Amino acid sequence: MKVSTMKATTIEPELSPNALEVLRARYLRKDERGAIVEGPAEMFRRVAEHVAAVEARYGGDVAQAADLFYEAMARLEFLPNSPTLMNAGTRLGQLAACFVLPVEDSLEGIFGSIRDSALIHQSGGGVGYDFSKLRPKGDVVASTGGASSGPVSFMRVFDASVDAIRQGGRRRGANMGVLNVHHPDIEEFVAAKRDPGSFRNFNLSVGCDDGFIEAARTGGEIALVNPSRGQVVGRRSAGALLDLICRCAWETGDPGLIFLDRINRDNPTPALGRITATNPCGEVPLLPYEACILGSINLAKLTEGDSLDWDRLGELVEIGIRFLDDTIDASVFPLPQITRAVQGNRKVGLGVMGFADALIDLGMPYDSDAALEFARTVMGFVADRAFHASHRLAEERGPFPNFPHSRYADEGGPVLRNATRTAIAPTGTLSLIAGSSSGIEPLYALAYERHVLEGTTLVEVNARFEQQARRAGVWSPELRHRILHRGRVGDDAELPEPLRCLFRTAHEIAPDWHIRIQAAFQTHVDNAVSKTINLPETATVQELRRAYEDAFRLGCKGITVYRQGSKAGQVLTQVSSVSGTCPECGTGLEFTEGATLCRACGFTSTV
Repeated sequence: MKVSTMKATTIEPELSPNALEVLRARYLRKDERGAIVEGPAEMFRRVAEHVAAVEARYGGDVAQAADLFYEAMARLEFLPNSPTLMNAGTRLGQLAACFVLPVEDSLEGIFGSIRDSALIHQSGGGVGYDFSKLRPKGDVVASTGGASSGPVSFMRVFDASVDAIRQGGRRRGANMGVLNVHHPDIEEFVAAKRDPGSFRNFNLSVGCDDGFIEAARTGGEIALVNPSRGQVVGRRSAGALLDLICRCAWETGDPGLIFLDRINRDNPTPALGRITATNPCGEVPLLPYEACILGSINLAKLTEGDSLDWDRLGELVEIGIRFLDDTIDASVFPLPQITRAVQGNRKVGLGVMGFADALIDLGMPYDSDAALEFARTVMGFVADRAFHASHRLAEERGPFPNFPHSRYADEGGPVLRNATRTAIAPTGTLSLIAGSSSGIEPLYALAYERHVLEGTTLVEVNARFEQQARRAGVWSPELRHRILHRGRVGDDAELPEPLRCLFRTAHEIAPDWHIRIQAAFQTHVDNAVSKTINLPETATVQELRRAYEDAFRLGCKGITVYRQGSKAGQVLTQVSSVSGTCPECGTGLEFTEGATLCRACGFTSTV
């Protein structure tokens, strides 16, 4: 690893007032009376030193690693997932963001998962579940002679439990609920969010195989299988079921789709089982009890004129992989089963944020062939460097213990320290701290208000737009007023077309471009990609179905959609500049007149 010529201890983070407010509300350590006892630099130093201490186990230079980690974070070039920033160097000590828990078909299994999820949520993690093993509604329970209430009924118990748990005292937990498309209760699951107020703490996704998509395309049927007996109990038109999925997603934003065959073609350890669920935002497919620690490189900090600093990007990839691998050993997991699963595969997910900002700096509209090529090039570079960094760590420290049972060993490839290395997370709160756009999303809006947990209102105005508008000679108080009122400029005829194209926001970009960007990144990501496919309020159910089919065709591992203004039973007003997916945790937002609320993490916004 390279060492900067500037001593890391002399670097002070340059944070916006908004970032400072969020850090004070959620991340900086507080004493027993709630008084803040550290500043941002001390937070980054706390994290760096706690994670770097692991280097001693492998004969590494702890001080050097701590300086490298601190520098990358203090410069806002790299940030780990929120639980690492919150919990490293504290008594809690749980540093992972993403978990998947099994849900077995028994009361002991179901309520055991609820208990386990409470521990995870309390520590700051989000949980994904596959409910497909639960017998369908009305099925006879042999031990009692009674009838099962079905997976959706039990999911309500999971959802209610989350309301009682506040993550580390700072936010509520997010969840992903998955049901296989062949489950007899699939229609009830698909329509679950049509009931107002239901499953506020859940994202929902249908787990589908290639056969379902093909049958929907050709007019075929699929079998419905009782999981408790493995018997076919009915058949459904695949096309009609996909139409129902799309109709419900058109109304409520859920469910999304998870393409299980696509995911399992990339499963690094198929001998250990088939992957059937993901974390809450969909970017990490995991086996039961697995967890994944994430980190993101801020591309917005790496632009130089009309080019990217590829040398620094390469350094940050190496630092990031080492940091995340160390974090696995530094973390205290809430269950012994999780510790065993994590240590066995050592999965990490290094990705990027600030993609939209980097495109703006490089003069590339988000919906352009140049942006697609840049996405493929950047992520290909990150994936290649991450692979080699993991290989070098494996030579230093040994490969992940399940490597002999992995497809890498079967293929005769080089040893690796980590079963997975890359993922694209939503980075909502992290990008606010870093002062960048979220993940690989287009700009959320050019101006909006954000309300943090302590009740403080933060006004966000895109500095890059103001800079470009001044450069074009069109900045004025009147323009600022229009932006604050509308949050976008794509249809502002008073502005030059190149400026309007460069600053199109999420709902101004055609859905097929959202999908193409997601697919371009997925080409070089071994986990998955968190991305919202935004559709205008006028989009039809058929257009939404086409988006689902395009995502499958282009090789995505899943899809999450949001039609602007969608919420069951409610006409939305004054939300033209806000997305329907929370920019912090990826969960769907609940709308009131002129405002949004994320029940999962507490994010609110008004226009």
